[in-house]
Amino acid sequence: MPVATLDSVSLAYGHVPLLDRVALSLDTGEKVALVGRNGTGKSSLLKLLAGAAAPDDGQVWRQPGLRVACLAQEPRLDAAQSVFEAAAEGLGEVRSLLSDYESAVHAVDGGDASALANLERLGTRLEAVDGWRLKSRVDSVLTRLRLSAHAPVDVLSGGQRKRLALARALVAEPELLLLDEPTNHLDVDSIEWLEELLRSFTGALLFVTHDRVFLDRLADRILELDRGRLTSFPGSFSAYRERKVQQLAEEAAQQEKFDRVLAREEAWIRRGVEARRTRDAGRVRRLDQLRQERAARRERLGSVGLALEEGDRSGKLVAELTHVTKAFDTNVVVHNFSCRILRGDKVGLLGPNGAGKTTLLRLMLGDLAPDSGRVRLGTKLAIAYFDQFRAQLDEEASVFETVSQGSDYVEVAGARKHVMSYLGEFLFPPERVRSPVKSLSGGERNRLLLARLFAKSANVLVLDEPTNDLDLETLELLEGLLQEYSGTVLLVSHDRAFLDNVVTQVIAWEGDGRWVENPGGYEEWARVLRARATRVAAERSVEPSNRAEPARSARQVKLSYNEAQELKALPTQIETLEREQAELGRRLADPDLYRSDPEQVKTAKLRYAKLDELLLQLLARWEELEGKQGKPSNSAQ
Repeated sequence: MPVATLDSVSLAYGHVPLLDRVALSLDTGEKVALVGRNGTGKSSLLKLLAGAAAPDDGQVWRQPGLRVACLAQEPRLDAAQSVFEAAAEGLGEVRSLLSDYESAVHAVDGGDASALANLERLGTRLEAVDGWRLKSRVDSVLTRLRLSAHAPVDVLSGGQRKRLALARALVAEPELLLLDEPTNHLDVDSIEWLEELLRSFTGALLFVTHDRVFLDRLADRILELDRGRLTSFPGSFSAYRERKVQQLAEEAAQQEKFDRVLAREEAWIRRGVEARRTRDAGRVRRLDQLRQERAARRERLGSVGLALEEGDRSGKLVAELTHVTKAFDTNVVVHNFSCRILRGDKVGLLGPNGAGKTTLLRLMLGDLAPDSGRVRLGTKLAIAYFDQFRAQLDEEASVFETVSQGSDYVEVAGARKHVMSYLGEFLFPPERVRSPVKSLSGGERNRLLLARLFAKSANVLVLDEPTNDLDLETLELLEGLLQEYSGTVLLVSHDRAFLDNVVTQVIAWEGDGRWVENPGGYEEWARVLRARATRVAAERSVEPSNRAEPARSARQVKLSYNEAQELKALPTQIETLEREQAELGRRLADPDLYRSDPEQVKTAKLRYAKLDELLLQLLARWEELEGKQGKPSNSAQ
């Protein structure tokens, strides 16, 4: 049964038609992926279905009373709310009750005895509207997405805001769920958790993503938006790609035949006076029709022209780390790690958000000194850095200025190109070249950063999340370029297919600052983890031969002296960090600080986010030690 439909819908911005009389029907239980080049109108189509925009023509129908949740590519959040309040926003009356209950809890904790009756009343009302289950759902989603419920929205980073907007969409229990790039800023564990969650989703799902593994595992239908037309391909993403190759070949053959006919007719009409006197009026009308069809035919958008200026070869050794350790306060990010990176290696760094991948990168590049151990860098290194936060982009500068760096020409792969022509290869039309960076979409910013990066002579490429917001075609072109690149690549990415297709080895985080090298890409590393889990499960399933062995096992689960001391100290550490975080929150809530000292605001926000990560780690460790301490002994059973 359809939950939403589009009927002959058209939408255009300026002279560019994004949707040209498209039709669509979404049924309950369907999981549909929307694919297409950047700028073709995918986000606009989602907005139409969500009711956030209106079409120029045609009808958008939604089932009466339909609950719709939408994750936008650039989500809007209320900076005055806490993370919990923002995530629970879609719960209606329950959200207000939960907020009031949280306030009453704080009042009681603060010694306000009069608030106790209010607390009991709110608890009864929450029970009546199934509020406790919904609260548990909010808490569970926030924990899985590594978000602190009590943190103010105002201090969240861009990635944390995107994860919060995803949490808000998931907890609303919608009947139609619209997701625009949901995997951006998620680590692999969170992406796989999201896959499992969405597999069990019973409503209609329409999503946009560049993650090909996510697409293949989730979608049962592919919608392609191309030059204003919406085409449906039943089946998986892999099946769609095979069909698409055939379709493009057929389209190219048809257009070639059409162009030959048009050229022959154009030659005939220009043959001279005698031919024009005797020409067939029907043939002339046919030629006019051909001309109109040719003018109306919109060519497929060009591909990004990627090329790299590799520069001189580096020495054989790029970097060598020997027993390197690095910590920030009590947080050990890298512990006793050794590795050698040689010219031509393509290394992928794997780990959850906050594990320290960027720190390890900086150690490898010599930008950060280790607390202990040694880092030795190779010779003749020319490094180009792609920053996931796009901090290298000046918001006020134009697209042209960002790449030109004071010259009208760039040198790329041995060829001298004008900046306008070079930017055209990255799909920036002439009318966009003078636009400021702040007006660009996420995908356009990434293309601009790639254009700037590839205009530099480099033999070491450092790519920190380069795939965010790129369309699938550009992503595959970038893959091909990196595969052929003879220099060294250091890559941080959560895109599993991208890692498998590019890297020759991975350096993976194993917890507590421990990193390990493994040959191959993500799938090889996942295979190692699966084999390890199977081995551990087999060892645990072995029956003990006598009663003495369980007694020894029971003694082994007791806390060691160091663990006991650590557990004893954790509450004080957590309390200290929470006090510091609360003080920072009060300072950041003061509007005078933003006017008097903007730099201090930036520093305070970074520290607040760091405290958030530290608290999550300490709380997880506390829970682990408490569980270990309270584990019943086998001998007592």
